Amino acid sequence: MLSALSPDIRQYFIITGNYWAFTLTDGALRMLVVLHFHQLGYSPLDIALLFLFYEIFGVVTNLVGGWLGARIGLNRTMNIGLALQVVALLMLTVPASMLTVVWVMAAQALSGIAKDLNKMSAKSAVKQLVPADAQGRLFHWVAVLTGSKNALKGVGFFLGGLLLSWLGFVGAVTLMAGALSLVWVASLFFLKGELGKSQSKPKFTQVFSTSRAINILSAARMCLFASRDVWFVVALPVFMGEVLGWNPWQVGAFMAAWVVGYGVIQSVAPWINRMISYNRKRGLAEKLPDGKAAVFWGVLLTVAASIPAVVLGQLGTDLSNQLALVSMVIITALLVFGALFAINSSVHSYLIVSYAREDGASLDVGFYYMANAMGRLLGTVLSGWVYQVWGLGACLWVSSGLLVLTVVISFALPQNNKEVVN
Repeated sequence: MLSALSPDIRQYFIITGNYWAFTLTDGALRMLVVLHFHQLGYSPLDIALLFLFYEIFGVVTNLVGGWLGARIGLNRTMNIGLALQVVALLMLTVPASMLTVVWVMAAQALSGIAKDLNKMSAKSAVKQLVPADAQGRLFHWVAVLTGSKNALKGVGFFLGGLLLSWLGFVGAVTLMAGALSLVWVASLFFLKGELGKSQSKPKFTQVFSTSRAINILSAARMCLFASRDVWFVVALPVFMGEVLGWNPWQVGAFMAAWVVGYGVIQSVAPWINRMISYNRKRGLAEKLPDGKAAVFWGVLLTVAASIPAVVLGQLGTDLSNQLALVSMVIITALLVFGALFAINSSVHSYLIVSYAREDGASLDVGFYYMANAMGRLLGTVLSGWVYQVWGLGACLWVSSGLLVLTVVISFALPQNNKEVVN
């Protein structure tokens, strides 16, 4: 079936398939670690620290990975990422007595390297497969790649909670390691050899972007993802277990449904953008996102994060007699926040691929996702600390503050994509 398609489409499908498979294990592993170690009695801050190396090494990997991809090819960096994820999963199959905090953090470090090698490779590869004069197609391909990945990450969350209840922690990670090994072997055979390899050999100093547009977008991206993870990564699943009394599979299922919906909205972001840009005279013209779009969607997201923070603040600290109301507030807030965050993320994902240079795109994309990883690192640590000390409402206020920063920074983005100079 694949043989009947054009070479670029075949490569896009293979890249997307790799990205999907990796994302399933990444989402499941995150949920497994949060729920399993919460069951073992770890505090929210302790659980957040388990992901510390995951995020730190993600920062380093994006910075170095873009340079590495430009030198050796994106096919190799993607395959290295798949292999490292298999190793990280196998590290967690050791007996419970060996599953110390240091060991889990080391496994998470490998997983963080693997995840960002895989993501950087996939996003950069799409730039190579789309002609420079086909920006509309680029927006659609990036949206589908990113949206489908996040939808499957949601499935991974559900899978993690389900496998923990069904097979236990060790059984779950063993099964995932075996399945991902098969994907890795297939990728070694089918992924194009020189994909994304730069015609010149970039120096390591070139990992730092000199493009004003990319530097501004990277700063906005850091604040954007910190605003999500400060309440979503640790605080929310622990809150659902501690305060709302949900069991692991319920938490996993709900988080999964949220991320699947988030991914679906990302996938249709180009259509939403066209509807917003509707003009009676021109009809549904293809108006591509620019700096003004980033500001517009950022403002809406800031409002969406602030409202539940105000509501929870009014309810006070004793929520035991108001669980139905609290559940309704949190679920509604999640749905609205998720939809708007998905569009924000999709706009940013298109802008970085559009801004990136033609030759050696992985350098610019790697730098940008380094900022993304820094935001996740900041959000993850704050999620455990702020929740443990002040609760979920405080996490939402911190999220709102970070979103205000995102909007302020976004005002400095080029108002028209033709203004971008690398």
